[in-house]
Amino acid sequence: MPGLTAALALLIADPLILGAQQTLPTAAPEDIDLIETARDAAARMTVPVAVQGSGPYSFLIDTGSQRTVLSTAVASRLALAQGPSVRIVGVAGVNQVATAHVEQLAFGQQSVAGLVVPLLEGRHMGADGIIGTDSLQGQRVVLDFVRQTIAIGTPREIGPASGYEIVVRARRRSGRLILTNALIDGVRVDVVVDTGAQGTIGNRALQRALRKKSAGVGSLASVTGQTLVADFGIARQLKLDTLQVSNVLIAFADAPAFAGLKLAEKPAIFLGMREMRSFRRIAIDFASRKVFFDVAR
Repeated sequence: MPGLTAALALLIADPLILGAQQTLPTAAPEDIDLIETARDAAARMTVPVAVQGSGPYSFLIDTGSQRTVLSTAVASRLALAQGPSVRIVGVAGVNQVATAHVEQLAFGQQSVAGLVVPLLEGRHMGADGIIGTDSLQGQRVVLDFVRQTIAIGTPREIGPASGYEIVVRARRRSGRLILTNALIDGVRVDVVVDTGAQGTIGNRALQRALRKKSAGVGSLASVTGQTLVADFGIARQLKLDTLQVSNVLIAFADAPAFAGLKLAEKPAIFLGMREMRSFRRIAIDFASRKVFFDVAR
């Protein structure tokens, strides 16, 4: 993080989870579609994906992205039919980009057909593509940070959501799930669970509400290739229902992604993978609009 001071770096401990009793891990049913994951350079989870029977290619699972995205290199290699240009809102800017028609996308036992996918440079995504929420509606995504697996399927396929200490109901907006029953250092905040983000990003409305001065300045890199200046600071506590997470590093910025979700004027964050890896498991259920947290690590 360019410009991050040494004093701030010393404050960045692993987030601490409070507010739940330890439970024994629950084994997954044998028929659940478990996908072995890898970790990219930004510590995000990637999964192998077949594009029209070709591959596998490395895709991010991104619950903060409305659209499934493909790299320009893969689209060119497969000679995919061109689609209309579309407007993409990233964390650092807005771009008009080309699209391609994908007849079939397969990951694990799941298959999505008839997609029109925006095309971005793989070097900016850090992957061959992104599985966005348009390919996850009606599904439950279970990220197991202990076993390094992702389970994707309908709630019936995955089975009961047992072994989770905390269940938080969310609102759906533009395909994303937003948690509203949250506080950061006493300030009410909307939370977008964003598996495509390395760290947590807060808007300027939250920075003003917290009266946080910048403890360091850096930049945020978007999958669109743009960058955005951000102020970094540490929040003492994030509270989700009865769950408490301490030492939350937040990058405060005027990210267009907040405006795209109509969250620019009220305190909000995109909760990134750094904080999520503090948990044993997280299940994001798009069918029931609930997020489940398994706290014990």
